[in-house]
Amino acid sequence: MSLTQVVRSCSRFAATANTLRVTAAVSSTVQPQLRMMHRINVNTPAMSILLQQHTYKTKSYEIRNYASAKRSLEEIQDRVLKVVASYDKVTADKLSVDSHFINDLGLDSLDHVEVIMAMEDEFGFEIPDSDAEKLLKPADIIKYVADKEDIYD
Repeated sequence: MSLTQVVRSCSRFAATANTLRVTAAVSSTVQPQLRMMHRINVNTPAMSILLQQHTYKTKSYEIRNYASAKRSLEEIQDRVLKVVASYDKVTADKLSVDSHFINDLGLDSLDHVEVIMAMEDEFGFEIPDSDAEKLLKPADIIKYVADKEDIYD
């Protein structure tokens, strides 16, 4: 483990420990604040020493490890249509996978940008402007997300 990784782990642990200490004093539950603990590698000697120094008088909680789960095309399609349908200027009866944002749904270029930004928030990655200009249908977005996440049917 490099020095940079040890420093990062120590700073994450210190920030989480301070949050836990403050939260434990304020309320009886500390489980939501343990979300960051999955990023800390506790198998290093420096972290094991810090963990021994900071013992908490609380119940032990399960710490989840988050990983990018493989999605199916159907799940991506459902999520894309759900995000587009939740946009206030889109009517659900006109919405389909092959409906054009500007021609069929009546959105302008600013609305198109807002839909792309909502897709970025939904899927957790940034879509470059050069690619966003080409995503004019929900089918295009589904294909783009599937290519980005290496999902092929």
